[in-house]
Amino acid sequence: MAHRRRVVGLVAAALVAGVVALPGSSPAAAAPDVNDLDGGCVALKAPSGKYVVRNALGGYQATGDAPSQPFRLQETAQASYLFYGTAKDFLGTGLGVLGVLKAAAAGPRTEWRLTASGETVTITSPAANRQLAADPIFSTLALRATGTSFTFVETTGCATAPEAEVDVEGSPFTGTTPDGEVRGVVDLHNHLTSFEFIGGDIICGDPWSPYGITAALVDCPDHEPNGLGAWWENLAGGGYPTFTHDTTGWPTFTDWPKHNSWTHQASYYKWLERAWRGGLRVYTNLFVNNAALCEIYPLKHNPCEDMASIRLQAQRIYELQDFIDARNGGAGQGWFRIVRDPAQARSVIEQGKLAVVLGVEVSQPFGCGIRNGVPQCDQADIDAGLDELYDLGVRRMFVCHKFDNALCGVRFDGGTVGVVVNAANFYSTGRFWQAETCTGPAHDNTISVESDILAGPLSGLLPPGVTLPVYPSAPHCNINGLTDLGRYAMEGMMSRGIMIDVDHMGVRSMDQALDLLEANDYPGVVSSHSWLDPSYYPRILSLGGVAGPYGSGTQQFVEDWHTVKAAADPDYEFGTGAGFDTGGFGHQPPPRADAAAHPLEYPFPTFDGGSTVDHQRTGERVYDLNVDGMAHYGLLPDWLADLRIAAGPDATEITNDMARGAEVYLQTWERSLAWG
Repeated sequence: MAHRRRVVGLVAAALVAGVVALPGSSPAAAAPDVNDLDGGCVALKAPSGKYVVRNALGGYQATGDAPSQPFRLQETAQASYLFYGTAKDFLGTGLGVLGVLKAAAAGPRTEWRLTASGETVTITSPAANRQLAADPIFSTLALRATGTSFTFVETTGCATAPEAEVDVEGSPFTGTTPDGEVRGVVDLHNHLTSFEFIGGDIICGDPWSPYGITAALVDCPDHEPNGLGAWWENLAGGGYPTFTHDTTGWPTFTDWPKHNSWTHQASYYKWLERAWRGGLRVYTNLFVNNAALCEIYPLKHNPCEDMASIRLQAQRIYELQDFIDARNGGAGQGWFRIVRDPAQARSVIEQGKLAVVLGVEVSQPFGCGIRNGVPQCDQADIDAGLDELYDLGVRRMFVCHKFDNALCGVRFDGGTVGVVVNAANFYSTGRFWQAETCTGPAHDNTISVESDILAGPLSGLLPPGVTLPVYPSAPHCNINGLTDLGRYAMEGMMSRGIMIDVDHMGVRSMDQALDLLEANDYPGVVSSHSWLDPSYYPRILSLGGVAGPYGSGTQQFVEDWHTVKAAADPDYEFGTGAGFDTGGFGHQPPPRADAAAHPLEYPFPTFDGGSTVDHQRTGERVYDLNVDGMAHYGLLPDWLADLRIAAGPDATEITNDMARGAEVYLQTWERSLAWG
């Protein structure tokens, strides 16, 4: 990153300003710039003239004659840093305020705030509210109310700070095509902020941490021992109760993230940076939540109510933008830019940065749940909710998701997941999904009822004496459609230029919603991840909307691309994207079936030819799409390159359609704002 490169070594800026002293020299009188030391390599020198070194007990003492224990400084906040040692651990506080010890992972007790005075620095632990001090008798480092003034001495031999590598060489492409169009891939459906959803304890690991990757990418404590505690992931994956996984995160990542893991963080910000550098230009972050699942899941520290979760997730994504800015030169300088209109998005993409569009995918927007057939909201709730969401920057949303609500009936989930969601639908609404045998060509997913699962980990969801439903023969269609409140909500979205994502609507809801959109000739319609009957693609695209298949395995995606393209309307330019649903309990693309015989070869060029991509490395783990599939989001460039292999003779055409995705999405957005 530019900011890190500017300060590494501390020579060009720091020595000129008198920030640090070279070994053997007299430090200048100017105060060190404690706000500009990120990436620096320093030794700590006590007033005695001795250097801080490690002792045999895992602590530190100021007894060294030479700077043999250098520390790499990692910024956590303004004037605050981690001290990363040569043994790949951190300078941290000991028990209470009794001492200073090495720490394997970063966290609040490894963070130190710096205060400059003359040529020296006072080092404070905010967590302990004490200062770092060299004991005057034993010279061991301790924590005291009044600490020692240390001199930072620039040196060499520091360990490289722990971080995921990007492994993309070259500059991101900028500008537009000769006809003025932006170029780049659009992800229509993703969940960067889902680490805070369903109570905040179901996703293991965070997309970023001020304390770095060792603090961000950790497994959930409840997954111990050996992953057996991960009942939701094991149940959804079909292996309950016998699945296991290695719970170690940094530096080995033996068993996670992986393409079929639902509860492990796969969108760490450096991985997202790699996706951007590999051609991603529009990223849709959908604030996601399910209040009923949150209430059911036993572990939580966040509120369950959908709107409360949206507010928290909105706060977090703006914090991430600030975090990336701080590491790339300051406010507005980062590559991650939240945009509120298509003009902003075009400007960001032309600069070669990532335009981030905000959306909402929750089960009870505006509090619009339904209980025993009674709506839990009214038109005033919808108006207030839409205004609040718009102010937060939301520009696309779903009407219903997973559960029936006061707005519309959903498209069912199938298989084991469907059993879980159906039981939770009962918990949320007071009724199981209601289905009939479809009479038209379109249908929802087939409902299954597996009593052994409902009698196991889900037994607490159903009160005694409740009888499981008996469904008619498939194909199944939800008998519940778009309600009057649902029509009112959609009209409110249209009046504000908010794009409407019709995925997750049941067949009856979908027909009625598209009837409404067609009657109003509203172009702002999106199908973001194939959660619909494909027969609806022509109606969506003929409105001027946009559709992108689920980001599945490359061979399946090629088939889905053919389906979407066959529905294209000649009145509108065609381009497409993908919806990977990362962080939203969706499996990521597995390795291509014939990858062993016809592997993606590394390194490879990005689709625009401007950069070169090699194997992604995180700690000791080296990822290979041929073996790992899209184990984390940083392998998006690899997936795009592999798509060409899967497409065979259609390689150029599908690449061009994907590269045109950002432009086509922005055109749909522009038409939405011009409507009415």
